[in-house]
Amino acid sequence: MRILVKDIVNKEGQKVELMGWVSVRRDHGKLIFIDLRDRSGICQLVFVGKALYEKADKLRSEWVVKIVGQVNKRPPAMVNKDLPTGEYEVLAEKLEVLNEAKTPPFEVGTDGTEVGEDVRMKYRYIDLRRQRLQKNIRNRDKVIAFMRNFLRERDFVEVETPILSKSTPEGARDYLVPSRLYNGKFYALPQSPQQYKQLLMVAGMERYFQVARCFRDEDTRGDRQPEFTQLDLEMSFVREEDVMSLIEEMFIKAVQTLYPGKKIQQMPFPRMSYKEAMEKYGTDRPDLRETKDDPNLLAFCWVVDFPFFEKTDERWTFTHNPFSSPKPEHVEWLMEKKNIGEILTTQYDIVLNGFEVGGGSIRNHQPEALKKVFEIMGLAEERIMNNFGHMLEALGSGAPPHGGIAPGLDRLIMILENEPNIREVIAFPKTGDARDLMMEAPSEVSKEQLKELGLEIKKKK
Repeated sequence: MRILVKDIVNKEGQKVELMGWVSVRRDHGKLIFIDLRDRSGICQLVFVGKALYEKADKLRSEWVVKIVGQVNKRPPAMVNKDLPTGEYEVLAEKLEVLNEAKTPPFEVGTDGTEVGEDVRMKYRYIDLRRQRLQKNIRNRDKVIAFMRNFLRERDFVEVETPILSKSTPEGARDYLVPSRLYNGKFYALPQSPQQYKQLLMVAGMERYFQVARCFRDEDTRGDRQPEFTQLDLEMSFVREEDVMSLIEEMFIKAVQTLYPGKKIQQMPFPRMSYKEAMEKYGTDRPDLRETKDDPNLLAFCWVVDFPFFEKTDERWTFTHNPFSSPKPEHVEWLMEKKNIGEILTTQYDIVLNGFEVGGGSIRNHQPEALKKVFEIMGLAEERIMNNFGHMLEALGSGAPPHGGIAPGLDRLIMILENEPNIREVIAFPKTGDARDLMMEAPSEVSKEQLKELGLEIKKKK
């Protein structure tokens, strides 16, 4: 029965069966040494004797093999202190090639920084074999599992919300999905589960979360992805302090449990208003680290008291999302549509080392107040009801006060893993210009598919 490479340290003198990839092959005359790699690590195999030598001599990098052999202690002079298995080796008795491999487009034994990103993205399934990326993806899983357990222990329920939804103006452009059954009509991929999680509060769930995929058709930028992952959550009968305290506790415990080598600069996390952040740092995402060259220093902070509205092209629009509630002392201004530029919202952002890693707010749970937001934005009655009538109807059905937040998991894990961009912590990311080089997407589709959807492509002049 197969065992993992890491377990040979407990099998001295025993016969074992290993399976994995050929990482490195070294020919020492009458001996051939192979470094075998599986998900648990690397160990050294030794091939002695004419028959085995000849079979091992054909092995090349990234071939998939099965080995049967005896675990022995290495001679003291041959111990590799850089490997957990470095005191042991396996003297091969049987070798079976499970699959050969073409010459890989790059070495996977390095950290990959010497390889062009376009090549790495095209052959991502090979790129992911490197130790750094294996660590990143496995640690990502640990962070998400920790957060899931943390929330479940506090009576949160994980609920999946739809991916095919309705196009509504929420800030970025929607990805549209044409309907075959209803030609001329479209679904939209969710920019976030914002409306659904509020509807779950109306439904009486009270405490919801989900590891949610979000989709935004934004202009290309180096560290932006068309799809990304949030830890989305919502709570009923809460104030700003309740949500912020919960997230702060979760972040602190996650770091202390999973990244004990990291130091959180200040606990509890400092707080500052949007006005103070802009005046003092010139940004609402201040990097408060006392020493910027310390990769293990984490400077969290909260930024609060954001303006609700801002002027663009002589019209008012929301600064974060239209579903936020104003500060209690500014509710009257909202309802009377006065002092619009001075209305503050209950928005709270959590910032880490100069990156926004989460944002949320207490929501407008009264339909009249939400409708005023859309009126201030200049939306006509017909458009309000067409885009958001379902929300106004739901909020009028006994909606509790509620609020939530959505930490961005890609960005958070990027910082925790000391990586330069989010693509290094996503298994199959897009490039900075929103392409999937491995699957060659986006791609054209057949005329037959377009005809079924009632669509015709017109080339831009």
